[in-house]
Amino acid sequence: MNAFAAPSLYRHLDEMTPWNDRLQTLECIGVTDEAPEVKTFTFRSDNQTWFRYQPGQFVTLELPVGEEPLMRTYTLSSSPSRPFSIAVTVKAQPGSLGTRWMFENVRPGSLLRAYGPAGDFTLHRHPAAKYLLISAGSGVTPMMSMLRWLNDCAPWTDVAFVNCARRPEEIIFRKELELLGSRMPGLSLGFLIEERSSRESWFGHMGRIDAVRLPLLSPDFRDREVFCCGPEPFMQAVRAMLDNAGFDMACYHQESFAAPAGEEAPPVAAPADGTVAEATPITFSLSGVEASCLSGQTVLQTARSAGVRIAAACEFGLCGTCKVKCDGPVDMQHNGGILDDEIADGYILACCSRPLGTVQIEA
Repeated sequence: MNAFAAPSLYRHLDEMTPWNDRLQTLECIGVTDEAPEVKTFTFRSDNQTWFRYQPGQFVTLELPVGEEPLMRTYTLSSSPSRPFSIAVTVKAQPGSLGTRWMFENVRPGSLLRAYGPAGDFTLHRHPAAKYLLISAGSGVTPMMSMLRWLNDCAPWTDVAFVNCARRPEEIIFRKELELLGSRMPGLSLGFLIEERSSRESWFGHMGRIDAVRLPLLSPDFRDREVFCCGPEPFMQAVRAMLDNAGFDMACYHQESFAAPAGEEAPPVAAPADGTVAEATPITFSLSGVEASCLSGQTVLQTARSAGVRIAAACEFGLCGTCKVKCDGPVDMQHNGGILDDEIADGYILACCSRPLGTVQIEA
């Protein structure tokens, strides 16, 4: 019998439980080259669970790069319509410590901790008759997740898919996109490159996305729900272009892992009269540590001062990595990294929660 054949391992979905990011690790089951300096890493659960998420959401991987793990957030390029595995497609930029480490170290069989999924950049939260998915570079990953889901579950959907790249060979998922274009009757593909290449011929549109080229790629863009992802300058340009064209910006959505404009962690405030700020007791129950949180400090800042490790990535309330159970009153000002039902169950985001009284944290 083939050593790789293991039919006894198969279980139906209703016999399995969803993946729990606090209990289970991920096992790499495949690494695929997608484009120059771009790879897809596919994972399954190490405990035969299935993955429940929305297309366009992200996970945070814990990478054992040094003495302290490195937390990196990556959008899922896979579709929840295929729930037995998940995939992230990442591009190694110059100086990108985490992604370079993955390129050099993650192989089939590698185990990684992950947190999530999280994020509200998904068409499920903005249902519409027609969509425009516009991306640049590795910003194509959430668009691919959404398009794969549509192909599996609603292939007749009217979708304009616009992707921008520097050269033809840098169009990520090009072959799959062209295949989907032949199978999905409502899908129109528009590729835009900046420069020709000696490696691959090109007869399509050239230049950067602007008010002239966008109507060529999607003539009825004003009638569509728009999702945009790419480098920050690219998204800013698209947003400004749509706004100037009279587009209803309530129908515009973009993915970004940068802090919202003007958002900074408030400094620890000292009382105006010069007295010592009153500290709030915090107990970290799993670590057996008791600490004092100074006025203005977050739970995460206090944990670090006390030597208690709470996983964190973005640190402005978006990614949800620092989610912990809390017993006691806090002021939490987040940016969408936690769900209402999770808050109702007693969870908080440590990075943006400030105690209002004595609290106990499950960390």
